[in-house]
Amino acid sequence: MNNRIRRAGFAGVAVLALAALAGCAGTASAVDSAGSMATLTPDDKVTITFESYNLAQAGAWSDTITGLIDEFMAEHPNITVNAQPSSSTSTAGSVQQQLLAGGAPDVAQLTFNELDFAATTLGAQNLTALVGEQGLDDEFGGEYPYHERARVLADWDGATYGIPYVFSTPVLWINESLFEQAGLDPKTIDLSTWDAIEAAGQKISASTGGPSVSISCTVTGGNWCMQGLFRSNGAQVLSDDRSTIEFGSDAAVDTVQTFRDMFDAGVLANQDSASMYEAFAQGKTAIHVNTSALQSAFMGGAKAAGWTLDARTLPAFGDKDVIPTNSGSFLAIFSTDAKKQAAAWELIQWMTSPHAYETISTGIGYLPLRNTMTEEGGPLYEWVEANPLVKPNLQQLDDLQPWVSYPGDSYAQVDTVLATAIEESIFFGKDPAATMQAAAERAQGLIK
Repeated sequence: MNNRIRRAGFAGVAVLALAALAGCAGTASAVDSAGSMATLTPDDKVTITFESYNLAQAGAWSDTITGLIDEFMAEHPNITVNAQPSSSTSTAGSVQQQLLAGGAPDVAQLTFNELDFAATTLGAQNLTALVGEQGLDDEFGGEYPYHERARVLADWDGATYGIPYVFSTPVLWINESLFEQAGLDPKTIDLSTWDAIEAAGQKISASTGGPSVSISCTVTGGNWCMQGLFRSNGAQVLSDDRSTIEFGSDAAVDTVQTFRDMFDAGVLANQDSASMYEAFAQGKTAIHVNTSALQSAFMGGAKAAGWTLDARTLPAFGDKDVIPTNSGSFLAIFSTDAKKQAAAWELIQWMTSPHAYETISTGIGYLPLRNTMTEEGGPLYEWVEANPLVKPNLQQLDDLQPWVSYPGDSYAQVDTVLATAIEESIFFGKDPAATMQAAAERAQGLIK
């Protein structure tokens, strides 16, 4: 899940220092296909640090990850893992601070918007060079291989710089009880387009007396999700050659206008991301778009408050194809010590194994990137059949497009510029065309 703002400020002096400290690995084309990974023997006693933002999230998130780390150390008695939560709202920012202080975590969980910075400046190890192509094929393959769209999400400039770890797609969550109170049948009602969502929202809002729809993509912290809404309406935030900011385009403006119209109609709630999530969990809103990783929390809220939860895929803009983007993270190695790198790779393989995904999916609700585990005969088949709320998330994996990271060291500022423009356009009366175009111009200056 990524409901927090993942920000970091990077001063020019700090970036230069990082370049000297980190020393990025070479490109994939310049290395042996077998890689350069050292071999650990049983006599090698190695201690590594694993930094994860999931460890900073109380409850199912930290409990599940801590349990897996404990299991790993029991299986690998020669490797000790010091697990630490990210001390910054941006894992990349936290890693940067530790590098400048003389050290960094050996393994870190970073979000995909941090990929460019991690690969080009922060010193994430080139896994194609370190592990080798065969090692990566073995990691991504096996009895339950990675989904083809998930496998490449942490690739950069022809090489792999991280192993995709946990992520989700944005799901349309609905409170069936509020639909029924408004005289709507939640089992048969059409919610396949945003026009249909607004129509249903108007009827439910008339019944409840307040906004009935909340969309976390439209507020600060939701840019990962908003990228999918842009793409679903024919827009992009960045050109394919990564040189031009494009969220000022006509298609992007039209996307924002869709939600402005919904707000003006009294249907869309003006809340921050945490308030949206809490209100839906408490049964106060009927339709909510947010990460599928909130499934267990919403199930708990529905049970406690006595309402019925359901989930569907994202709505479409008219007859256009829906193109979801993913939230979530990848695991990167930052150690330059050969033995620690080998231990870090062992940990990464463990944390992305079928056993780990079975534990993470059932314990948290994240999408199993080894999706064949959910097919008949797989270890997650019965769980999916018993928990059909997972199915929209799995269905969207086939159409997934990656969460785009902006080039340069000001990627977080670009996200802030975009989020502010979206909020001002939808909720605070600013003209969407003028506001989004001005934001694109400001952001263009940040990536040059």
